[in-house]
Amino acid sequence: MSPTSSRLDRDLGPVDVLVLAGGLGTRIRPVLGDTPKLLAPIGGRPFLSYLLRWLTKFGARRVVLALGHGAAAVQEYLLDFRDPALAVAAVVEPRPLGTAGAVRFSRSRLHTDPVLVMNGDSFVTADLCAFLAFHRAAGASGTMLCAKAEQAGRYGRITIDENAHIRQFVEKDIAFQGRAIVNTGLYLLSSALLDTIVAMPGPSLERDVFEQLPAGSLAAFGGAFDLLDIGTPETLATAVPLLAPLFSPIAAETEGAR
Repeated sequence: MSPTSSRLDRDLGPVDVLVLAGGLGTRIRPVLGDTPKLLAPIGGRPFLSYLLRWLTKFGARRVVLALGHGAAAVQEYLLDFRDPALAVAAVVEPRPLGTAGAVRFSRSRLHTDPVLVMNGDSFVTADLCAFLAFHRAAGASGTMLCAKAEQAGRYGRITIDENAHIRQFVEKDIAFQGRAIVNTGLYLLSSALLDTIVAMPGPSLERDVFEQLPAGSLAAFGGAFDLLDIGTPETLATAVPLLAPLFSPIAAETEGAR
């Protein structure tokens, strides 16, 4: 992301953002205890503060948090959140619904076309304005943000055809060694596709929805992005160098020039 794009390309303004944060956080519980991943402390700040700062850099104006485990703590944090440029709402799942279930549960709160849907434990050093521009030009029902990972076993892998559409999904396999194109957990989904998700069964966006769509339904926007998943103690420990620049003096100066 260049300073120029963060100042000028404020394309996320008319796009609702849905953050999927209803998971139990089982893998990270030895470190966080009952603290939800959104509030994981990183360099003295909760992860959610970084996430919201990152989204506003691309002009986001409305975020919906789909909460589950630890929802009360997140809602308490939001009581003190103050940003006149960003509206943040929360919905609380009655039980763990999975990623697709969370989208269904939140559908009535999403008003734009498209909607940016993202996992609440991920961060990618991608230009979200360029991501949106690509989605609009691709003409697909949805677009997945992808990255080239050196060690891809922790992620779901994909293959892409010559038209930048997704050809095949491959389940995550921790035994896999090597480089691959991976799903970062960020999606731009059309209003029509959101309605399709509501009508489909199953808890998983990837397995129960995306893999069941007709060929060519989803486009892929990729690049050599840094990808952070704070879902394990090991990856959480690597978060500070990647996220700290969001609150650096240079970042604050850039934000003020928007």
